[in-house]
Amino acid sequence: MKALVCHELTGFQNLVYEDVERPPMRAGCVRIRVRAAGLNFADTLITRGKYQVKVAPPFIPGMEAAGEVIESAEDVNIAIGTRVSVLLDHGAYAEEIVVEAARVVVIPDAMSVEEAAGFMVTYGTSHIGLRQRGGLKAGEFLLVHGASGGVGLTAVEIGKKLGATVIATASSEKKLAVAQEYGADHLICSRDDDVGAQVKALTDGHGADVVYDPVGGRLFDESLHCIAWEGRILHIGFASGTIPQVPANYLLVKNCASIGVYWGAYLQKDPQVLVRANRELLQWYQEGALRPRISQSFALKDGVEAIQALADRKTTGKVVLIP
Repeated sequence: MKALVCHELTGFQNLVYEDVERPPMRAGCVRIRVRAAGLNFADTLITRGKYQVKVAPPFIPGMEAAGEVIESAEDVNIAIGTRVSVLLDHGAYAEEIVVEAARVVVIPDAMSVEEAAGFMVTYGTSHIGLRQRGGLKAGEFLLVHGASGGVGLTAVEIGKKLGATVIATASSEKKLAVAQEYGADHLICSRDDDVGAQVKALTDGHGADVVYDPVGGRLFDESLHCIAWEGRILHIGFASGTIPQVPANYLLVKNCASIGVYWGAYLQKDPQVLVRANRELLQWYQEGALRPRISQSFALKDGVEAIQALADRKTTGKVVLIP
């Protein structure tokens, strides 16, 4: 079968599209024919050995995929042909995967494989960040940075579902228009020098109760300027390349909190959190409250080009690979 393989930790640019052995079947597992695999910013890190979880090469990147079951172990009761999505530590960028049945989620009839392949990580991150870690409440102000990106756009949707007033930042008018299409109430260009001051003005001086930050860098500094009393800043990632240094004295003055959100840790620490989150998210999807945005699809052989587009922040919503 074909796969994208990382042979050395020198970055995604050196991934190789090549023939590999089919993964062996194991007890408690299913074999899935991959129809779509979702890209995540973490792919740019894991291929450099910079992700929270280190993987020794050679390995196949990719954390989420969707397709149909083509083989089940004797101890697994999942029918051949069942449409499923799955979460992985890595391995999704291949024509087939073998994975524990406990990680498999049956796709609703109305959901395409492209939507399913890009659903669980981004929506799961925002759900756990806003609902569990951030405690976002109806009537609060939510500031979302990188609001047109993979996780940012899901934060806009979930924030609206939870009853917040959403303020979105993005780097261009085109990207801000996408955030507005998905429910953002107010729009700010992240290139402006006074993002924090604009947030304060939009909230009549109150500030942002929750900040959802997958960007870091200068936007984190702006967030500190406009965080509300007892506000919560959620650190999702550092797409800017600069990891913020949190001044604890400022947290004390505002009685605010700086909170890390690492979705993947729940796979090992408390997987039931992910199960409950995914159940609610799929319910919201079937109600029409969530509309996954697949902005681009690439062939699996063009995976390097796809990840480059993501790394260059030229995409909105989700990008998927099609074997």
